[in-house]
Amino acid sequence: MQSKIYVLLFIGSFCLIGLLTVFLLLRLLIRNQKNKRRSNNDNDKYVALFHPYCNAGGGGERVLWCAVRALQNKYDGIKLYIYTGDLEATKQEILDKAERTFNLSLDTKNINFVYLKRRKWVEASRYPYFTLLGQSIGSMVLAMEALLNLQPDVYIDTMGYAFTYPIFSYIGGCKIGCYTHYPTISTDMLRRVQANVSAYNNRSIVAKNPFATWIKIVYYRIFSKIYGMVGRCADTIMVNSTWTENHILSLWDVPYKTHRVYPPCEVSHLKKLQSLASGHEKIVILSVGQFRPEKDHPLQLQAMYELRTLLNNDEALWNRLRLMIVGSCRDEEDRERVKNMQDFAKHLSLENSVEFRVNVSYQELIQCYQVAQIGLHAMWNEHFGISVVDCMAAGLIMVANKSGGPQMDIIETSEGSQTGYLAVDAYDYARCIATILYNGREYNNKIRQAARASVDRFSEQEFENGFLRAISPILDEKEFR
Repeated sequence: MQSKIYVLLFIGSFCLIGLLTVFLLLRLLIRNQKNKRRSNNDNDKYVALFHPYCNAGGGGERVLWCAVRALQNKYDGIKLYIYTGDLEATKQEILDKAERTFNLSLDTKNINFVYLKRRKWVEASRYPYFTLLGQSIGSMVLAMEALLNLQPDVYIDTMGYAFTYPIFSYIGGCKIGCYTHYPTISTDMLRRVQANVSAYNNRSIVAKNPFATWIKIVYYRIFSKIYGMVGRCADTIMVNSTWTENHILSLWDVPYKTHRVYPPCEVSHLKKLQSLASGHEKIVILSVGQFRPEKDHPLQLQAMYELRTLLNNDEALWNRLRLMIVGSCRDEEDRERVKNMQDFAKHLSLENSVEFRVNVSYQELIQCYQVAQIGLHAMWNEHFGISVVDCMAAGLIMVANKSGGPQMDIIETSEGSQTGYLAVDAYDYARCIATILYNGREYNNKIRQAARASVDRFSEQEFENGFLRAISPILDEKEFR
């Protein structure tokens, strides 16, 4: 028995020594690469932004490109690199899409891409079980590929892959900055599991099984502790909303490093749009958002079904209504999701009242804003809600989920200062839409004007100012680790 213990101790010690050796060799390799670069009189600071889905065209990508533009405008002696897994797109195609989608002007000469071949390691579909853990370990694999391809002085994560921070900090010797859209895990997720609520991140088979629920609760609690440890490796932390800030402060507990920087919304241009809704045959209800499960597009369809019941005695009004769902697809899984929603719309007999528009151009999106009167957003605990702000700036009356960013930061529902409506379930959404439809024109215009006046604090300029304030401490340092 004693000899077996010695054998186990020997094996454990051997594995630990092996891991330490690999760590030291990798660290030495990275340092040598940096020293070689500086010995060739290349004294520019290498700033790398980690965004494996930089060509997706969503709100997170707007943050990336506005951050890139802000860095270009302020700093001359830096070289910008973007780690991306969009292997099918060339540099010019990615930049053209960014400028076309977000109406941005970028200095393309100062932007370089580092293509990563192992992006599939962070895709949720790869991990049917223990998805959070699988994606987090996968992000570390992707981080190692990124670091071996390019050794930056400053590493900025703009997607929320916190498990990459120790790789770039301890092995790469980089200063770490991050922009966190939402925590990988939150106390809200834990509460849903404890309450046996079936959701996109909690399968019904788990929700119905007490033992499986207990296992998942333990797993979530352990994961949240590790998540806090890796998050604290960041030198400066930006969060996009009050909701995200509260969770990150609870999990990472570094308030002196944490800055709330609202994401950039193109409010200046949208506030100038002239509405064409009054001359439009249909009353358009507009939904804008990526086709991802958490956006809860099925709830929007269910709300339309409930609305039809509420308007049962007003068939003429119902026939004028059209739900226009506009969004981008990242991959085949998203395209399959759109097909399923089209089938669901037919199942609810809504095929003549719902229109899906996928991967539209910026100009097409502007046209959608101009013909729409009401905006719809259904995601529960949306971390912020860029599309909510954009719709309000364009003059739409928003109905959003009563949670997260829309509730805490964006929409005011108090009488006298109302800027929109908040809803909980399908019937609640339908009731809010019906209220807007039957409101007087003067009252609706008052809400629209108040909403448009409230969005300046979410402008691109405000984002750039906040981003540069948060990131300057690590970019202005003369020496790096």
